[in-house]
Amino acid sequence: MDKQQQNTPLFNRLKQFTQDQPLSFHVPGHKNGLIFPKEGRRYFNDILRLDLTELTGLDDLHAPNDVIAEAQCLARDWFRSDYSYFLVNGSTVGNLAMILATCNRGEKVIVQRNSHKSILNGLELSGARPVFVSPEFDQQVKRYTAPSIEQLKQAIHNHPDAKAIILTYPDYFGHTSDIKSVINTAHQYKIPVLVDEAHGVHFSIDAKVFPMSALELGADLVIQSAHKMAPAMTMTAFLHIKSSYIPSEKIEHYLQMLQSSSPSYPLMASLDLARYFLAMQTKENIQLTLNSIEQMRHVFSKSNKWDLIPIQKERDDPLKITLNAKPGYSAHSIAALFESEGVFPEMRTEKQILFIHGLKFFDDWKRLEKVVEKVTRQLKFSSKHATIESKQPIFPEVTTVLAYSYGEMEPKEIIFMKWSQIIGKVAAEAITPYPPGIPIVVKGERITEHHIKVIHYLLEQQINFQQDNIQEGMRVFKGE
Repeated sequence: MDKQQQNTPLFNRLKQFTQDQPLSFHVPGHKNGLIFPKEGRRYFNDILRLDLTELTGLDDLHAPNDVIAEAQCLARDWFRSDYSYFLVNGSTVGNLAMILATCNRGEKVIVQRNSHKSILNGLELSGARPVFVSPEFDQQVKRYTAPSIEQLKQAIHNHPDAKAIILTYPDYFGHTSDIKSVINTAHQYKIPVLVDEAHGVHFSIDAKVFPMSALELGADLVIQSAHKMAPAMTMTAFLHIKSSYIPSEKIEHYLQMLQSSSPSYPLMASLDLARYFLAMQTKENIQLTLNSIEQMRHVFSKSNKWDLIPIQKERDDPLKITLNAKPGYSAHSIAALFESEGVFPEMRTEKQILFIHGLKFFDDWKRLEKVVEKVTRQLKFSSKHATIESKQPIFPEVTTVLAYSYGEMEPKEIIFMKWSQIIGKVAAEAITPYPPGIPIVVKGERITEHHIKVIHYLLEQQINFQQDNIQEGMRVFKGE
């Protein structure tokens, strides 16, 4: 274990600063927690003491040369990158920055079609021309995962002038694909590979337990949500560079432009601590976690109302536990029953419910077992219904492009139209079920009957969308 990784320079400096009980004649207005509504003081008091600003000795995220710089260097060393940056606006800001730093208006970018909406927003901001490659349906895990390696390589061969290729690794459910061969092919054409690894920050711990990280596989730019799988506060993430194609100065330029000029010190300190936590994981810690995962899967397996999706060693993240509802039962109703008992899963789709185990052993087994038994019993006595199985593929075409460039979309008038009138129109907004935040329809895409069938199917399954009036229709460009 690297002794340097035992240090938490930013957190230590904040602790030292607060212990000196300084008088605050500076922002923020809560004055180290002294001015705060009494109703919330009990819950916020400890964190408000760390909620400081760029004072002497506390460094500056946008021009780091002291403890923030040291903390970022420790992250660089742990993740084995060339440069690592703290993000306080989530993986979203990292995705935006890496796209703006690599893609200009009108330039081609090869993009995995089932990317997070922040990737699509970054493409729109850059004005790049996306070439989408659709994911395949994986029968083993019973959902769309990633494009086939052959399709991605073919897209690279067909578009050797692409300025970047953007991949998601792993998917929301922790499933990975063989991106190493795609990265090697892209690098033969000197195309940098950008990876949204939001759910893979912990892959840095042990490649024998978890899949290999995108950085280890050769990716040029990698974004990781620290708050998703490591013990960091919500909105925290890392951006890593390991590339001869992309200068760090361009990334830093866009991070200064896109990130808050008043970054939260509690968020940054939690990034420092999250890196420390990952680095301090021992074989014993990891084994305890694996034992706990095995026990949790055993508890879930006691019900006959769902199946457990199996874990493929070195390809799937064992922390992700996925239930697949059996015919006659909906994921929505199963998840709702768990929530009514105070057990909250991460996400549900039309057929699957995702539970995320933490990076520590779980010990409240009696409670979980009782809840699983109760949910199973309630399902047993509920009326079994015919499950609507969609026969329509969500992504029917292998490779697609937008009907309009982002530049062509800007001056066009936007109107709202009902679903019955909308086939053949061009979408003026993305239609996105959330979670996981992957659009069914992309802004600029021509709407087909197939799109509408998929949206209506998901609505019937009570999937949540991030659009108003989704039951009636959507916004399109006028004049089509």
